Amino acid sequence: MSGPLVKVCGMTRSVDVRACRDLGVDLIGFIFHPKSPRCVEPSFAAGVPRGGPLKVGVFVDQSAEEVNRIMDLAGLDLAQLHGGQDAEFCRAVGPERVFKALWPESLGSARALEVEAARFAGCCRALLLDAGKSGGGHGRSMDLTILQHADLKKDWFLAGGLGPKTLPAALAACSPSGLDCNSGVEDAPGIKNRNKIAAVLRLVGRNV
Repeated sequence: MSGPLVKVCGMTRSVDVRACRDLGVDLIGFIFHPKSPRCVEPSFAAGVPRGGPLKVGVFVDQSAEEVNRIMDLAGLDLAQLHGGQDAEFCRAVGPERVFKALWPESLGSARALEVEAARFAGCCRALLLDAGKSGGGHGRSMDLTILQHADLKKDWFLAGGLGPKTLPAALAACSPSGLDCNSGVEDAPGIKNRNKIAAVLRLVGRNV
């Protein structure tokens, strides 16, 4: 498949899960961070059958044991580690199951990002580069200058306010392996807009 993979994060409604499946989204995300307005119970993710988009759990404060427990309970394929987890934590969850979030703006330079990416390269499946300096759900685009000069040598997803309006400029500036969309394809927190998701998919060359 040409073009980047597309992940839609922050699933809270079955109707949105079905829309992502029908449109051909590659990955869907379920947030297990109590402070997020999109936080869901593991039982909601468990009710989504496998065989469609890969199911990703987003974790911030949980221990590795708790991450593994929720992954089993919810039937997740991948864990997106969106806190200060180290390489040992990633290995405890399983390198083939981990997307590790990094914040280029907090690192400050392409070289610093390369060093941090290399630190996690052997213990994760892919990196996720988010806007802001920590956490997530900022709903804004990041300064892509650092990414234009960094050689990461690892598959990476771009996150931060991505939607039909912001995606063309992002794709013109860099070439991510995947895109992580959340607020940019919503009408309200946790309420996805099918037309916006379809527009994102068309922008990356999908026939929807």
